[in-house]
Order: sequence, then structure tokens, then C-alpha cells
Amino acid sequence: MTYTARLGDPVWLDLYTADPDRSIAFYGDLFGWTAERGGPEYGGYITFRKDGKAVAGGMGRMGDPDPLPDRWTVYLSTPDAAATTEKAKAKGARVLVEPMVVGDLGSMAVLADLGGASVGIWQPGTFGGFETRGAVFYGKWTDHVDVPSWFELMARDFEGSLDFYREVFGWDELFAFEERDDFRYWTLHPTHPHTAGVMDGIDHLHEGVPDAWTVYFGCADLDNTVTQALRLGGSIVFEPMDTPYGRVAALADSTGAHFSLGQNLPEPTT
Repeated sequence: MTYTARLGDPVWLDLYTADPDRSIAFYGDLFGWTAERGGPEYGGYITFRKDGKAVAGGMGRMGDPDPLPDRWTVYLSTPDAAATTEKAKAKGARVLVEPMVVGDLGSMAVLADLGGASVGIWQPGTFGGFETRGAVFYGKWTDHVDVPSWFELMARDFEGSLDFYREVFGWDELFAFEERDDFRYWTLHPTHPHTAGVMDGIDHLHEGVPDAWTVYFGCADLDNTVTQALRLGGSIVFEPMDTPYGRVAALADSTGAHFSLGQNLPEPTT
């Protein structure tokens, strides 16, 4: 699926890994991704592709050991990475990676938002981001499998997080998808394609655990994909379960980076 990114949309995703070779092998076997390594001018940055189209990036740990675990980072679109970083700092965010120009491809930065969730900033140059991705339409996953399909922030301070992303990333088109006492979930954009969701995590995040962004990869056979991930050295974070929005599961890859899977439920038979 191709789409035109709007202000604040997720447009890229990359993996910070202690073992790039192991990560390349894991996602290659699990999703059929190929990997290209950039030259020294790009720090050996990895571009993952599905059927020849860019779907994610990757970077090996550099310098001193990072106390944070291996992780996927979601990047949101902005017309000005430096200005967005300054807005975020003014709202109380911490800068993890200062704004930097990446050749003619664009400019990037990485922040920790008010709840501690890592989120990237991408100002496109010659590279706009995903060359293919899936989506979720009215609770249905598209048939674009083995590619990024949904992006979700779990936030302990739900209202505060919505305000932060409104003011910093221009999220003016938020939609109250579910608004119940026991479940609050808002999406970015009131019409399809919705491109991201924010879930109230007050009853889900353990004490001391920061907010977090999660990527969901669409798949054709979720249970088989989970089995294959375990065979490749991954682990289960939460078991596959049926929800009103499809069958989902959360995993950690072979070096510990978390990600989720999503698939449509079978159509009911009559």
C-alpha cells in the first residue's frame, strides 16, 4: 500500500540492535526481508526491504553500551526537524539524538516524550519514508503482510500525551475511536486511513515502566508466524488473542526488541 503522508504521520521505523547480523537473519527468515548496508558515510545503516521496497531501517549499537534494550523506533513526519525538537523540549521532552542531517535523504532526531516513550522525527529530503506499508481500515487489516501496518502509543497520562502530540507534531485531527470507562483509544485522523493510535495505559503499564510506541506487522497466519519467531530465537511478550480488531500478539525478537503482529479474524460462517 502506498499513501501520502500527512503532518505527524508515522513515516519510518528503525531497529537499534546489539547484533545487526542476527537481526538481519531473524527478520529475513520471519518476513522475507532483504537487507542493504549503507556506506561509512551513513554509519553502516541498514535498509530492510520487502519485495524490493523499503519498509524499515536498522542500526548497530555504537560507542559505550546503551542501558536501554534493543528497540524499534517509530518516526513521525515533520517539515522541520530542528523546530519540532525545540517545541518538544519546551513541552518537557528529552532529546535522545539531536537533530542531524542524513545526507540528502532528510533530517532526523529522537526524543523521549513526556511519558518516556522514544519517538523519532523525520524531515524528508529525497527519502520520504516507507515505500510500502499495510493499514487497518474499520478494524480490518489490509492484505499487505510482513510489513509495518499499525503504530500505537500506550500512554499512562492519556490526555497529557494527546496534548503533547497535538502541540509538537500537529496532531489536530484526532478521533475518539473508543471512549469507555475501561478502554480509551484515539486514532490519528478522523477518516481512513487512520495512521496511528493512542491507548490509555493507566491500567496496563506496570509501575516504573515508561510509555512506549509499538509497531504492528500485518501477517497472513499469525499463529504460524509466532511459532516461526520462537524457532528463530524470539520470545512471546503476550500470547495471541482475539480482539474486536483482529487477532494480535506481542513478541520480542532474537535480541530483545519488542514488536506486535496483527491479522484479521476469520469471517463468520452462516
